[in-house]
Amino acid sequence: MNLFRLLSEFIMLLLGALLLLMAATHKTALPSRPALLIVLGFVFVLWAARAWARPAPREGQLLTGVRAGSLAVVGVLLIAIPLLSLERANLLLAIAGAVLVVRGTVGGLLSLRHA
Repeated sequence: MNLFRLLSEFIMLLLGALLLLMAATHKTALPSRPALLIVLGFVFVLWAARAWARPAPREGQLLTGVRAGSLAVVGVLLIAIPLLSLERANLLLAIAGAVLVVRGTVGGLLSLRHA
């Protein structure tokens, strides 16, 4: 189970790096249906709330907080992308990528610590 958690956090780190790369190369545009991006953001926020509400063992509470917090931040950023101007989309995408990179790093270290 711990190897699966570590792999999951590594995938989050890679996803964050991909978002950072997309933001750095300015290869982003608003989607043709921005409402879907807003719905996806709300799904992330609800997923974070569900993760926070789920009881966790005492030693796993910090890891749960890191995971839920990152999902909430990325969800809010996804909601904000279509609502703000296109010039800020790259900045919001870069922030979301950085949050996921930090989550992958911290989550991986916490997973290894609990092994």
